[in-house]
This record gives sequence, structure tokens and C-alpha cells, in this order.
Amino acid sequence: MGSANKTTGAARKARIEEMRRAEQSRQRRNRILTVAASVVVVAGLVVGGVYVVKSQDDGKKDTAADSKAQGSGHFVTGADGVRTWTGKLTRNHVQTAVKYPMHPPVGGDHNPVWLNCNGDVYTKPVKDENAVHALEHGAVWVTYTDKAAKKDVATLAAKVKQTPYSLMSPYADQSAPIELSAWGHQLSVKSADDPKVGAFFETYVQGKQTPEPGASCTGGTM
Repeated sequence: MGSANKTTGAARKARIEEMRRAEQSRQRRNRILTVAASVVVVAGLVVGGVYVVKSQDDGKKDTAADSKAQGSGHFVTGADGVRTWTGKLTRNHVQTAVKYPMHPPVGGDHNPVWLNCNGDVYTKPVKDENAVHALEHGAVWVTYTDKAAKKDVATLAAKVKQTPYSLMSPYADQSAPIELSAWGHQLSVKSADDPKVGAFFETYVQGKQTPEPGASCTGGTM
């Protein structure tokens, strides 16, 4: 049994490392594309009128998006303590603030720019809309209140820093001292020593719930 767990853990680490290398390659390609794009700026100006009209239409769609319409639903708690959201989680890109039905949110409409989640530890609160986009990319988001023990915060921060596709930030509006969130799933714990913490990371970092597996966790916002 122990050998099987080690094999599974090694396979997951190898998969995540492969995704990290793919992401680095993607960033190099993006830099090349950025240079190439600058060459066609003049051509873009020729069709500027069309671009303006399209931008206005896109802006209207973002503004018209109903931030309250996240769909009905509720959490169902499994035997492992993980809560799963039963309702549909919409995935529209919006520029406006979103009123999520749960805190921290585990999905729904979100900002077009994701929050960097390559083992990033934030010491100040972050915007829900950017963090939700990170969850869409398969990240696990660790949040904590001022009731969390300092040693637990330090332990979790160290774990996040060593884990690609994860992030951490303080979050005042939550019921438990420590919450772990993934797309559509959430777990409350009182201590970083709870074995459910490790299990949650193993299951949900780039887990089956991920809407966009392998999508970038860098190059977003900080």
C-alpha cells in the first residue's frame, strides 16, 4: 500500500513538472509572438475601425454579464470532509466584481486575468475574481483568517511554495481558520497537521475537476 502511494505521488510530481516545463516553453513562444505582433501594428491600424467596434461589443458583453447569476447550488460534504458544490459554476470572463454564493469562491465567472499560482504566497488579500481564474487552471488556493495559528500559516506557506499550481492568501470572510479550495471543491481544517491537507493537494492540484488542465499559472497578475 505504501509503495503504491509513493508511486502515485511520484507520478503526480512528474506530471506537474512536465506541465511546468511546458509552461516555460509556452512563455518563450509568447515572447516570440509578442515581437512578431509588433511588426503588424501598422496593418492593425488599417482595420482599426473594425477593432473598435468589436471591442465595444465585447465590453458590452462583460458589462451585461449578470454577476449575481452564478447558478443555484449548495455544498454536499463527503466522507473525507471535502465539500462539493452541486450547482453549475459558470466560466464567463467579466471585468466587473462578482457576487459569489460561497466564500472563498470555488468557481464561477471571473476576471480574464488569472492570479499567479506557481507556488505563490500572498501576505495580503487578493481579488476573488483573479483567484477563481487560477482555480480554473487547476490550482489549489489556501486561505486563512487571523484565528489560524502562526505555525500553521508558516507550515502551509512552505508547502505552497514547493507546489506548482497552488497559492495562498489571507481571507477574512470564511467560517474556518483554514480553507483549501479547488474548482468546485473546498475543505475546512483547523490545523496544517491535519492529514486531509496533504490528501487535498494530492487530489486537486491539476486534478480531474480542473476545467483547463495545464493552463498557465504564471504571467497573470500578482
